[in-house]
Amino acid sequence: MTQQIFVVHGGDVHRTYEDYLEYIKNYPINLDKIKHGGWKDYLQEKLGKDYEIIYPQMENYHNAKYSEWKIWFEKFFPFLKDRVILIGGSLGGIFLAKYLSENNFPVKIKAAFLVAAPHSDNYLGDFALPESLENFSRQADKIFLYHSKDDPEVPFSELEKYAKALPKAEKIIFEDKGHFMLKEFPEIVEKLKSL
Repeated sequence: MTQQIFVVHGGDVHRTYEDYLEYIKNYPINLDKIKHGGWKDYLQEKLGKDYEIIYPQMENYHNAKYSEWKIWFEKFFPFLKDRVILIGGSLGGIFLAKYLSENNFPVKIKAAFLVAAPHSDNYLGDFALPESLENFSRQADKIFLYHSKDDPEVPFSELEKYAKALPKAEKIIFEDKGHFMLKEFPEIVEKLKSL
């Protein structure tokens, strides 16, 4: 039986439309980053045909709105099977935490991975988390929190906030992975294969 993995990528949130325009004016283009798909593509290569990776392009990710991502995310529900594994990177991590805390997921969740997910330190617009993540904790059999101490985007202190709100979660801490903008991520592949 094929194991489904649904990956929600990161994005950016801006206070105003003017802030967003300033952001795209100053956004540096990195052809290396565009040419390779990062560790999400690496997953399919390393996990093989026994895994189905679903990696949708979330709407308007440079000026993300939770309400838009929620609609798009739910459009995939008819295709998901019980025991799906959910992975959220950066803004995708807080999106999953918020969604699963406020909504009941339509299928059983085998595991959820939050990779370098922000919690509350920066402006998060409508991605801001509710007070309790208990419903999220109840819905996922296992939760894994991945964070690197040298993350330049999301402070390492955000990990402890998630650990406190999700006491059954397992923390996986790195010293030198930055914001996980990696071509390869063997540690997550190993964890996925162990489930």
